[in-house]
Amino acid sequence: MKTQRPFLHAATLVLCLLLVSCDSRGQTPTSAGTPEPTRTPQADRSQRVGGVCEEGYCELMYFGMPKEIKAEDTSPGWNEKGQKLIVTGTVFKIDGRTPAPNVVIYYHQTDSDGYYSTRNDKPENQTRHGHIRGWVKTDPNGKYTIRTIRPGPYPGREDPAHIHVMVKEPDIANEYWLDDLVFDDDKRLIPFRKRHPASAPRGGSGTLFPLIKGDIQIAEHDIILGLNIPNYPLKQIAEVRSGLDIGDNQPSFGPFHAFGPDKGSEACPVCRYGRFQGVLYFVGTKPAWNDIRAWIAFLEQESVRRGKFLKVYFVYGDPRDYSRERRIRQLEELGTQLNVKNVALTFVPSFADTETDANLNKIDPLVENTFVIFRQRRVVDKYIDLKPNADSFRLISAALDRTKSEFFDLPEPAHD
Repeated sequence: MKTQRPFLHAATLVLCLLLVSCDSRGQTPTSAGTPEPTRTPQADRSQRVGGVCEEGYCELMYFGMPKEIKAEDTSPGWNEKGQKLIVTGTVFKIDGRTPAPNVVIYYHQTDSDGYYSTRNDKPENQTRHGHIRGWVKTDPNGKYTIRTIRPGPYPGREDPAHIHVMVKEPDIANEYWLDDLVFDDDKRLIPFRKRHPASAPRGGSGTLFPLIKGDIQIAEHDIILGLNIPNYPLKQIAEVRSGLDIGDNQPSFGPFHAFGPDKGSEACPVCRYGRFQGVLYFVGTKPAWNDIRAWIAFLEQESVRRGKFLKVYFVYGDPRDYSRERRIRQLEELGTQLNVKNVALTFVPSFADTETDANLNKIDPLVENTFVIFRQRRVVDKYIDLKPNADSFRLISAALDRTKSEFFDLPEPAHD
């Protein structure tokens, strides 16, 4: 854990900062010749925004911080050996939709060999955070860009390669740490996640999905302020809750495809098509079939218009009088009637079903519908109880426009 602490002047911190460790989770490899850190006892700071972390860790965010911070930063690692990496995205307020300007993001990482290597040019480059560190401040649209290199994994350890991230909001008294940024193509990630399952990601999922542009890798990463952050003063306002939060990982699950693409299979939507945009249209125990027909017709048009960059799934999860054969006939008739070519018409026995992992979506079967929009296997927007009218159609279309990526045309690195 990491402990939050209000700003202290750098001059009074230098000696103690050189002695404390990087991370209370024990992830602190240092370059050869650097002594191992000592632990400092601390008072209970659990009521601060973000909860606790190791004494001395969070203070390092301010050590060497420039007076003027821009929305783009180039780390010292950019000009060193290693795979060049650009991390870019938007910081949103807790609703997941409103951009958050003037938020300071601090990052630090290992070098390409997996060490928090130090440099003798400045005191701030001689701490346990190493010399590959920096700051960005979001622009009026919440945007930021970091140019760095991919960190190396810790030598002799199971941990996947990662970048540490903290944020300081203008209206929050103290900084707080977010989930580490990890890489989808890192062979260490899946084995590590199996032993250490990730849950309630702080600020949203930290998994990056790098794409290739020349000799540079580019990864998008959005941050949701306050999401899963202890003691955060603002809460998400929702009269009805259904589905995961914006910023969460969209889980894998296996609905049966009765009609449309992948007919006859139990293909996982996010596993097969998760890199681009997807819409999951869930309907439970309140199926209004005329409304369903109107929605599927609209979503079919959106699929045609957006081509390969959008996949749409209707997921029916009514457990009443459930019969697999009856569901297949029902959705086949629906698909034939609407001449569906692109929207996958699928079903699960219920939204609580564990065999298909449908329960992981956390859908309330009593709402009329739940629309989940995902991109790069992450929930980027969500709507509940929408009526199929012109306003709702514009809402979904605008959400797809707003959450699409400018990097969809770039290829992925080759990996297992």
